[in-house]
Amino acid sequence: MIYYTFFCTTTLLIMFFFSLTGEKKDRVQRRLSRFLNAEGLHHIKSKSEMESTPLLRRTLYPLIHELRRSFSRKISEEKEAQIETKLLQAGSPLGMTPVDYRLLQISCITVLPLIFGTIAFFSIGELILILLMIFLGFIMGLLLPAYYLQIKTKERSRQALRELPDVVDLLTVSLEAGLGFDSALSKLISNKDGILSREFHRCLEEIRLGKTRREALKGIRHRLLVDEISILISSILQAEKLGISMVQILRIQSHEVRQQRKQRAEEAAMKAPIKMLFPLVLFIFPSLFIVLLGPAVIQFITTFAKQ
Repeated sequence: MIYYTFFCTTTLLIMFFFSLTGEKKDRVQRRLSRFLNAEGLHHIKSKSEMESTPLLRRTLYPLIHELRRSFSRKISEEKEAQIETKLLQAGSPLGMTPVDYRLLQISCITVLPLIFGTIAFFSIGELILILLMIFLGFIMGLLLPAYYLQIKTKERSRQALRELPDVVDLLTVSLEAGLGFDSALSKLISNKDGILSREFHRCLEEIRLGKTRREALKGIRHRLLVDEISILISSILQAEKLGISMVQILRIQSHEVRQQRKQRAEEAAMKAPIKMLFPLVLFIFPSLFIVLLGPAVIQFITTFAKQ
């Protein structure tokens, strides 16, 4: 009964605090809109809209927003740039920002040791094992977000490498038709969807915002950790610097990319028998031995038992 009363009192105090702050903000906005005639600038929620908003959203969202804003001030610019680079290489999974990623790290470091420790406390009960499980949860919480980003980065790089030959062919055909490089990129973006087309779309947007073509293309090389794409970007930049025909460079790159894809397919085909060896030895061969030698073993046992 005491815990229930404490919980109800705490909940009512939180609701009263947020309703009081909301009323103060509404009162200030009404005064400003009355004196400055700026109803369009200060959008005031009506009472019906506030009542239609769920209670959980009205209580938790302001807390989360305030926590993100206060936490963003504590991250240094260098650390934020490093995290943002990793998120861009992973394709910004779940729309995370550097602040969200740091909050995810802190949540994993905090929550996983508690979960592991609680499970160990109720299942094992020994202090040493509980501490060991808490330490294991801390290590997992420390490594899990970085491992997730690493998996997403590898998956994104693999998908981009799979799209590369078609992208290079489409760029080559567009340039041979007489289009400029930027127009060829626009044609690629409009006709093909994928990771590389989105990256080139971002490149074009950066060029329109004032970046040079060299800086925008280098940004693609930093966001996609694929050697073939880095070689392609370097070749384009070198051709632009030396005044070499872009069509000739892309034609050579298209041939090399397709040769490399053929070599990767042959390599995967040569690795297949070695990978199949382990399930054969562990699962299929024992079953075959049981089927083939089982009757003979049973016959030997019955024969020796009669003697």
